[in-house]
Amino acid sequence: MRADIDLRHILVSVPAAGLVLGLALSALGRGEWSGAIWAASTLPVLIALLFEIVSSLRRGDVGLDIVAALSMTAALVFGEYLAAAVVALMYAGGQYLESFAERHARKEMTALLSRVPRSAVRHRDGALEEITIDDIAPGDRLLIRQGDVVPVDGDVAGGLAVLDQSALTGESLPVQRKAGEPVMSGSTNAGAAFDLVATRRAAQSTYAGIVRLVEAAQKSKAPMARLADRYAIVFLALTVAIASAAWFMTGDPIRLVAVLVVATPCPLILAVPVAIVSGLSRAARYGILVKGGKALEGLARVRVLVLDKTGTLTHGRARIVAVRTVAGLDAGDVLRLAASLDQASKHIIAETIVAQARERGLQLSIPGNVAETPGEGIEGIVDGRRVIVGGTRFVANRLGGTPGLPPWPQTPGAVTVSAAVDGKLAGELVLADELRSGTEALLKRLRELSFERIVLATGDRREVADAVVAGLDIDAVRPELTPDQKVMVVLAERKNGPVMMAGDGVNDAPALAAADVGLAMGAGAAASAEAADVVLLVDRLDRIVPAVEIAHRSRRIALESVYAGIGLSVAGMIAAAFGYITPVQGALLQEAIDVAVILNALRALKGRAYPADPSPAQLSPATAAARPAS
Repeated sequence: MRADIDLRHILVSVPAAGLVLGLALSALGRGEWSGAIWAASTLPVLIALLFEIVSSLRRGDVGLDIVAALSMTAALVFGEYLAAAVVALMYAGGQYLESFAERHARKEMTALLSRVPRSAVRHRDGALEEITIDDIAPGDRLLIRQGDVVPVDGDVAGGLAVLDQSALTGESLPVQRKAGEPVMSGSTNAGAAFDLVATRRAAQSTYAGIVRLVEAAQKSKAPMARLADRYAIVFLALTVAIASAAWFMTGDPIRLVAVLVVATPCPLILAVPVAIVSGLSRAARYGILVKGGKALEGLARVRVLVLDKTGTLTHGRARIVAVRTVAGLDAGDVLRLAASLDQASKHIIAETIVAQARERGLQLSIPGNVAETPGEGIEGIVDGRRVIVGGTRFVANRLGGTPGLPPWPQTPGAVTVSAAVDGKLAGELVLADELRSGTEALLKRLRELSFERIVLATGDRREVADAVVAGLDIDAVRPELTPDQKVMVVLAERKNGPVMMAGDGVNDAPALAAADVGLAMGAGAAASAEAADVVLLVDRLDRIVPAVEIAHRSRRIALESVYAGIGLSVAGMIAAAFGYITPVQGALLQEAIDVAVILNALRALKGRAYPADPSPAQLSPATAAARPAS
């Protein structure tokens, strides 16, 4: 990339210097040397351009750069050396300007690449040693100093970690991670130094995967750009036809030169890549990683949305949705006692109850005399009180068949955990995977954008799926699906238009790959992130809205630039054919058109602001691959 920039800088400098020198000699009365200098300064640009054209033709690509080569060649052949030098300068300047614009547009994406850590500090035998990140192994204890970028996924070993995840998620405020909690690689330590226990190697960590996705996105070529290449021969033929007709009808070869000069280079090859890259960069600013121009264009065309349930439409993890208690008992006390006892269990429901109690700020006590019946329940002493926690039948048996609480409307798919204190039933905890907040408003906004049909595809039972989408604007529910059946749903929906599939689990990967646009939630399972075309680095379903809006705006701006640029170029060619524009004037006019369309394309970097401050609970954990599949 750096060598390419240096070459373009040289190709701009040579004709610029030649133009200045030739004009200076003309002003000093030594104009006989000016033509030779202008011709000589044109040749390096023309030779470099010819090499590029030959290379493209060998690949089977007919590019619009042929027009530029024809105009410079014709100007040299017919003695319009000043026009040739101006065209050379304007063409090289246009390429340099395009390169500058693309670098500016890629700013948000390249920021991720520039932050890749190269080394880490590891604890070893009571001392610290600096190692390359490739030498980090799971289980290594690393020192993360203030300002360091976390090199691998891991867990906080002790204390409190204050992390800046803005480069990954768009979140402006630091988040906190306590001992034992996961930390995503690529985060920056914004607080005091802390120790991290590595859980993955660098190449397998979240940030390394994100970097690979960014690199793939930067190398991709947008379909609109390929479309421009396919139609390049049409524009080339039109240009040659107008130029030849002007020469044939008037007998003046300068008319031919003027027409060719006005058509050099076509804005089509400048505006599209700049607008597309601008859109990719703007999406990255909001934690939306779009894998290249093809995916961005696909986002602008989708009409059908197929949603997974667990981890996509819902949070993907159980939460306490209700605490029922017997008369006279406080719900917080019942939850605190149950969670205190559950600290001694490794059951996933017990861990959820403990985490939920801590989120609510409850101070848990240390349990004693603990006895657990695997898969059924646990009992022990908490603060001197006998506590039993487990399934309804397990607790009832321990209480000698004491009946449960009065009947309560059950949520399909919910789990009920009973709790007893001092030999009496104290209450029940109801856990369920809740619908994401704001889902109803999100679906309404998607309808307003471009989605004509929204379908839920899940592996859950029919009653669970129906309960989740009750009251939502969803056209169809497809329950109890295997991964291959989800693929069939995606393929079947194509009859209604281009399909976007949104999911997060390993089981969603085949459907994500089959869709016209696959969107993976959060860091997600590695398989889903690799299969998807779009990866949301923030665990927020509402990020679909800015992703689609940015895609629409980028495509619209690209087309505006193309239509306006081509229209002005054709008008200029016709004016040149009738002799109203000289070759030098044509070169200056075309450059003005090029600058205008590039500046217009850069508008894709701007637009309305979107919320970029998710709560810590919404951030994608590095261990997202362990999420339950729907």
